[in-house]
Amino acid sequence: MRKMQGYRAGVNLGGWISQYGKHSYEHFDSFIREQDIKQIASWGMDHVRLPIDYPVLEDDDTPFKYKEDGFKYVDNCIEWCKKYGLNVILDLHRAPGFSFSTLEENRLFDDVFLQERFIKLWQYFAKRYIAEKGNVAFELLNEVVEPTSDRWNALAHRAVEAIREIDQDRIVIVGGNSYNSIFTLKEIQLFDDPNVVYTFHYYEPLLFTHQKASWVNICAEFNQGQEYPGRFVGLKEFLRKRPEYKGWESQLEVINDRKLMEKNLKVAEEFINSTGKELYCGEYGVISDAPLQSRINWHRDFVELTKKLNIGRACWSYKQMNFGLVDADGYVISDELVEIVSQK
Repeated sequence: MRKMQGYRAGVNLGGWISQYGKHSYEHFDSFIREQDIKQIASWGMDHVRLPIDYPVLEDDDTPFKYKEDGFKYVDNCIEWCKKYGLNVILDLHRAPGFSFSTLEENRLFDDVFLQERFIKLWQYFAKRYIAEKGNVAFELLNEVVEPTSDRWNALAHRAVEAIREIDQDRIVIVGGNSYNSIFTLKEIQLFDDPNVVYTFHYYEPLLFTHQKASWVNICAEFNQGQEYPGRFVGLKEFLRKRPEYKGWESQLEVINDRKLMEKNLKVAEEFINSTGKELYCGEYGVISDAPLQSRINWHRDFVELTKKLNIGRACWSYKQMNFGLVDADGYVISDELVEIVSQK
């Protein structure tokens, strides 16, 4: 039986207890509520991926002392999901000493003490949720970015061993380097463990999925809407004026369409076939600045292709976060888009 059978179509709860603008209990209490989980279940989805930033659970000045007022949000999410028949992936989105958004400040892979905090936190998760056997999976760390995969491979193996001291059966999800790139799956040091599943994120090509994104320099400065399917209109002229973006010339001849997506996903297919391991896509999506019909077209192709490969997935993201399926008040932005991403 496939370990991820109950994780075929899901959505991320980004912006709740991860990537929040301010560490505020008022925000934590209001951003996601039971009614949101009920709505997700009503779409026909079977799981949510819950990104978690460690400061919600543990303060840097009191390491190894875990905060009940933070864990209650994780507890609530699990209970609501059980009530409405959804599974949950607990994703450590930001760990002590590491965040994909603060690369210049990261110290996790240099600091033995921070690594101990990372491992002990996962052991606490394992102890706390030992009774939640069939409906809760653990994802070790979101979007690792390292010069090579060596140090992450070593720490991931230590973390899985630590979890296995407490729980032999928990599904543990491990991704690769370079922001969980599909192209670094081959660099993951595989586990001799039937309950480890491998993951990637898919936002290809970035100039389309993140068009106009303020946090991606070239997308913000290029600042042009792009269609799917289509070519990158205006890119040649932009790069001629901005030589500092050398390397992006490779995108000039790209036709962003289903064939390109099939080519990229061939990497995932080869991973599955060569390893016999199960694969899951923890994030995929298109920014809300993109034309809505192009968002719909891209998502439809991605869902159809991953279904063919039997890859479960969770779109980014449920509410707001520049990629939302619903607006700030929880109202659906596009019924067609929701229907597509909810397909199992």
